[in-house]
Amino acid sequence: MKTLGLVMIVKDEERCLGKCLEQAKGLVDKIFITDTGSTDRTKEIAASFGAAVTDYIWNQDFAAARNFALGQSDCDWNLVLDADEYLIKGTRRDIEPFMENMEHVGAVERKDLYVEGTVNGQAQIGSMYTRAARLLPRGVGFKGRVHEQEDSVYPAEPVPLVFEHDGYLQGGKGERNLSILLEELKDMPDDPYVLFQAAQTLRSLGRHREACAYYSRFYKQVPAAGAGYRAGGIISYLYSLIESQDYDRALSLVKAEEVRLGAHADFHFARGILYMRAIQADTGKYVSLLPLIEESYLRCLEIGEVPLHQGVCGCGSFKAAHNLGIWYEVSGDMGKALKYYRMAAGQGYGPAKLRLHELGK
Repeated sequence: MKTLGLVMIVKDEERCLGKCLEQAKGLVDKIFITDTGSTDRTKEIAASFGAAVTDYIWNQDFAAARNFALGQSDCDWNLVLDADEYLIKGTRRDIEPFMENMEHVGAVERKDLYVEGTVNGQAQIGSMYTRAARLLPRGVGFKGRVHEQEDSVYPAEPVPLVFEHDGYLQGGKGERNLSILLEELKDMPDDPYVLFQAAQTLRSLGRHREACAYYSRFYKQVPAAGAGYRAGGIISYLYSLIESQDYDRALSLVKAEEVRLGAHADFHFARGILYMRAIQADTGKYVSLLPLIEESYLRCLEIGEVPLHQGVCGCGSFKAAHNLGIWYEVSGDMGKALKYYRMAAGQGYGPAKLRLHELGK
C-alpha cells in the first residue's frame, strides 16, 4: 500500500490550522509542515498533531517554499494543503485506488467562500467551484511564485476529495500577491497564466480598469484549448468590463466567445448582467438587448450547476432564478416573478427569501 503525506507551508495560522489538521489527519500517514516565520501558536499546534515541523526563510516565492516542504516528505504521495482548507468530503479509502498508479496527479474539488453582499445587514456568503492539483506522486513539485501550479508531465485527473476554503473571507493578501505577480511578469511578460492571475488580483481589489488591461493581454496570449483557466478568465474579464462601463467591448467579447463558452452557465449569467447594465446606462442605444436578458437566465437554468466548469455556485440554479424573478417583476409579470423567487428561496438563497418577505408572499 502506498504511503501518503500531508505537506503544508504556513505562517501565523493559529486561526485555522487545528481545524485543517483535525479534518485531514485521517487521510494521511504523516504530516510535514514548513513554517515561514510564524509569531503565533502555529508551530505549537502543528506539533500537537505529530507533524514534522521545519523552518524556511520566506523569499517571495510560493513554489520554492512548497518544493522545500515537499522535500521533507519520504512518502509515495503528498497531499498539499493550505491551513484555511478543510476536508468536507472524501476518505482515504476513496483515493487508495488512484494512488496505485504513480503516473498522474490528483485534482481535488474546492469550494472557495467569499462575501458577495449583505442581506438585512448580514454578510451573504457565496462560493465558487475550483479544481486544484494537490495530490502529487513523489518527485512532482510546483512552479510559479504565486498561485503556483504543479510542475508535471503527468495528466491531472479528478479525485473524490472536496475541501472548503475560507481564506478569501479574511482578505489582506491582494496587494502582496499583486507585487509578486508584477515581478514575475518582468521575467515572463507574455505568460497567459501570470497575466490572468494579475488581472484576477486587480479585480478582487476593485481596480477594474487596470484589471481590463491585464485581461486584454491574457486574452491575446491564452490558447483556445488546453488552458483550464481560460473560460474563468474570460468571464471575469466580462465582469471587469461591465464594472468599467465598457459595454461595447463587453458585447464584442460575448459575440466572440458565445460558441466556445456556450455550455457555461456563468457565461450566460454574465451576459444577463451585461444586458441589464447596458440598457440601464443607455436605453436608446441598447434597447434591442432587452429580450436577451430573459433568454440568458433561462439558459443558465437549462445548463444547471456544473462544478467542473469552476464557476460561481448558483449561476446555474438559485442566482439565475432570482435574477429571473427580478426581470419578471420589473416587466410586470408577478406570476412568473413569484415562481422564480420561490425557486431560488427553496434553494436557500437569502435575497430571494427577503424579496418574498417584502412582497408579503
